[in-house]
Amino acid sequence: MDAAQIQVWLTFAAFTLIAIGVGGAGLIVVRNSVTGARRRARLAGDLAVASPGPGAGIAAFAGVISGVRLLGGRMAIQDPSQVSAIRARLIQAGYFNREAVTLYLGARAVALAVAIVGTVLLLPWALSGGGGMAALALAAALSVAALLGPDQVIKAKRSKLELEYREGFPDLLDLLVASVEAGLSLDAAVSRVTDELVRRYPHLAEHLKVLTLELRAGRSRKDCWSNFAERLGIDEARSMATMLRQAEEMGTSLGETLAVFADDMRSKRMLRAEEKAMALPAKLMIPLILFIFPCLLGVLILPAAFRISQSMVGAHH
Repeated sequence: MDAAQIQVWLTFAAFTLIAIGVGGAGLIVVRNSVTGARRRARLAGDLAVASPGPGAGIAAFAGVISGVRLLGGRMAIQDPSQVSAIRARLIQAGYFNREAVTLYLGARAVALAVAIVGTVLLLPWALSGGGGMAALALAAALSVAALLGPDQVIKAKRSKLELEYREGFPDLLDLLVASVEAGLSLDAAVSRVTDELVRRYPHLAEHLKVLTLELRAGRSRKDCWSNFAERLGIDEARSMATMLRQAEEMGTSLGETLAVFADDMRSKRMLRAEEKAMALPAKLMIPLILFIFPCLLGVLILPAAFRISQSMVGAHH
């Protein structure tokens, strides 16, 4: 056995030991979580969890979630500086649960562990020569999915909600203007508008409910609207928070200020729609060149080419 083969076997043994360690730690965490869930269920008087059936599967799933939560909690303790930033991102993505940060960190750790185990399992296939580039590509895909997957999911959810916020913000302002001009205070108008928007824009209504609770708790209006803007994460909300703060400091009419701001938001929404309409021909250029133009060229040229070939064949005969 030469030095190259010895190095390959040592590498394989090292990855195998890493896989065994990660898998053993995962099994211990899952087992402890399942045991804890069963004990809590027994103390609560739920004896159906101990019996086989659908309840056992639910208990196992709850145990896995508890394990992920426990792992995320330990990661949050090790790096507390990132907890606030992650919580702000999750709130912007629509996750208001207190345990969202720990679940997110735990899910990211589990994804990394799964990627490591998958890479180790693919190693013999790659070293044997049968997998080759396919095994390396699959291992790279697992690594990229583990590293970027959770962040991309949060980013996609956040982008989707930001689109809903931007679409619903002009309607929110129109309803606020109508409520304030009808004689309601701004706080009462927010509560009334929340009930109206809950069907059309449910996520925006959730943020308005949080805003209403903060106002009822006694926080200053300036701080409540600033927190509302940070939770939404869009420029329109930040502009509105700044406008309300300036109107409160300068003593201007709130109804007139909201009316002017609502007109500006409607103009911006119209400009965004016109921008998308003007960008449509440029976006259609590539599909036209790649798909429609070759088909059109074939339809126009193939009949003439066929007639020319038939004429040449007839002249030859």
